[in-house]
Amino acid sequence: MNTTGGVPVGRWSNRLLRTLPREPSALLEQDLRQVSLTQGRVCFEAGKAIDQVYFPLTGMISLLVATGDGEMVETGTIGCEGAAGLQCGLGESYSYGLATVQIPGNFATITAKRFREVASSSLPIRDLIYRYTEILWSEAQQSAACNAVHAGSARLCRWLLRTADCIDSNVILLTQEYLADMLGVRRTTVTLLAQELQSRGAIRYTRGRIHILDRGALEARACECYQAIKQKNLILDIGVNAHSG
Repeated sequence: MNTTGGVPVGRWSNRLLRTLPREPSALLEQDLRQVSLTQGRVCFEAGKAIDQVYFPLTGMISLLVATGDGEMVETGTIGCEGAAGLQCGLGESYSYGLATVQIPGNFATITAKRFREVASSSLPIRDLIYRYTEILWSEAQQSAACNAVHAGSARLCRWLLRTADCIDSNVILLTQEYLADMLGVRRTTVTLLAQELQSRGAIRYTRGRIHILDRGALEARACECYQAIKQKNLILDIGVNAHSG
């Protein structure tokens, strides 16, 4: 796993890092390291202490909760707009669920210990932690409602759009098996839903790779949860930039 460090925060592609004011950015720069992580890499285990903060640059992290029968339910996703483990900046924290790399890519990381030290002396970073934690809780609630009441086709469109936003790309490296797990449906169901979207020209699917061809078509078929989550992240972005200014 290759790593690099000492890169100015303003040059990272993660939105949270880029919106930080100059002073807290300078505190983080020498300790952030860029790493390349593969799909399935465990970032945090349920009930275990959070020892790193992950800022996705090109990949995506899924937040998962196990059910009583051993199934995993996705409660949130974190891409280039956010960070995983950010709450450890307020004190020693333990992960409620499992956090894994869903889309492989590059991530900026910093140890929890060092991040707490920086956060303790930076009001803008602590404010960012509060704001972003609220967004994650809102997304978890929105996902719970979505999984309970919306049809598989609408949820698939929402998930594809949300993932494309997270990685800032219309090409998603993901197998149907993984996608079925994230949506909580059978693989055959995902196959049928994907075939329908492909026939309408919204996506092109080859093994392990989904190309979004028509975002408008996906947005038209997605449930309202996509716009709700997107709006919450926009509010976070506006708030951080207003605070920074």
